[in-house]
Amino acid sequence: MYFSGAQALDPIRDLKPQLLFLDIEMPRMNGFELLEKVKDLDFELIFTTSYDQYAIKAIRHSALDYLLKPIDREELQLSIRKAEQRLRAPLPQQIDLLFQKLQSPTNLFTKIAIPTMEGLQMVAVDSIIHCLSDSNYTILTLKDKLKVIASKTLKEIEELLEDYSFLRVHHSHVINLNEVCKYIKGEGGYLVMSDGASINVSRSRKEGLLRKLQPNRP
Repeated sequence: MYFSGAQALDPIRDLKPQLLFLDIEMPRMNGFELLEKVKDLDFELIFTTSYDQYAIKAIRHSALDYLLKPIDREELQLSIRKAEQRLRAPLPQQIDLLFQKLQSPTNLFTKIAIPTMEGLQMVAVDSIIHCLSDSNYTILTLKDKLKVIASKTLKEIEELLEDYSFLRVHHSHVINLNEVCKYIKGEGGYLVMSDGASINVSRSRKEGLLRKLQPNRP
């Protein structure tokens, strides 16, 4: 174990680890600064951090793994099992997304990294029309009738898209507000989306939806 990024640089280069647990908050050189200095990211990476809103959003945005301190034993074991199954280095696009988000935390970026069974798919946010829960997976319907099956729950996808124009309208649906064509009245009602899909609205989420669709209504 090393207590600063500067101490860890040479051992990482010499030992070439398969898996690196990287603390974000370290003296002299933090975890992100260390990553910038490591040329070949040929190891699986798991961040460890205390709660930091911007750092965690950046990590999620790039589909990298992390553990919150104090670290829970079961969560640690789960992260290691997931890492053993993957045993792959982060894609260059993931690291680029991470640093873009860290450098401009208030800016929105056009793409997000979506984990799938095959690996990672970079998806343009404005291409997503709606997201459907499928147990521990989520089906993203994109423009041009494309679909992506994400290896994340709908709640995780909702958190990933929370800075964009997306809204949870049902326990099984998150929609892109920019792709709504019609709202049809009813107990909860339903939406007609730009791809022709009809999306039910929960009665409990109806008022929040109408506030979004009619921000200036009394």
